[in-house]
Amino acid sequence: MNAQTQESQAQITPQTAHQMLVEGNERFVANKKASRNLNQQILDTSEGQYPFAAVLSCIDSRVPAEIVFDQGIGDIFSARVAGNIINEDILGSLEYSCKVAGSKLIVVLGHTKCGAVTAACKQVELGNITALLNKIQPAVEKVNKEVTPASIEETATVNVGLSVENIRKESPILEEMETNGDIKIVGAIYDVSTGNVHFI
Repeated sequence: MNAQTQESQAQITPQTAHQMLVEGNERFVANKKASRNLNQQILDTSEGQYPFAAVLSCIDSRVPAEIVFDQGIGDIFSARVAGNIINEDILGSLEYSCKVAGSKLIVVLGHTKCGAVTAACKQVELGNITALLNKIQPAVEKVNKEVTPASIEETATVNVGLSVENIRKESPILEEMETNGDIKIVGAIYDVSTGNVHFI
């Protein structure tokens, strides 16, 4: 597989970008990675980058976006923060990805057994982690159940949905781009036990 070019990126729609990630995850789960010359991709992208999607995921070491979607160098932007929460810096990164660099899809990728969501459900307070976990509290309050493994997973899914909503609410640029059909903003959950990504 070749690196994305300005021409190939221009031909990708939000729908095809979504399908490319679905197919990439299917390859990953089947352990049939696409054939890539990464050294060639380094050379091909040295003068510019044209990623077709931006993925906001958790910092969890088990969820590296490029790997779980079987993508190469220059294919996707990867923004990572514990709990895949939205803040000003993440929004700026996503706006750059789409408005400036031409990506067609934003995926908010949560995952099962998320430590940040678990800590938020258990009301953990610790240094700067407290302020971060506060951004997950709206999901905790929405689920509003006794803390169990099942309620933690439900909270993780709700948290992804709220992050998608917050992108639209807090970024007029991205909201307008989605309304115009230039991009699509979707949520997904990665299962750390199977490697499957389930789009919400």
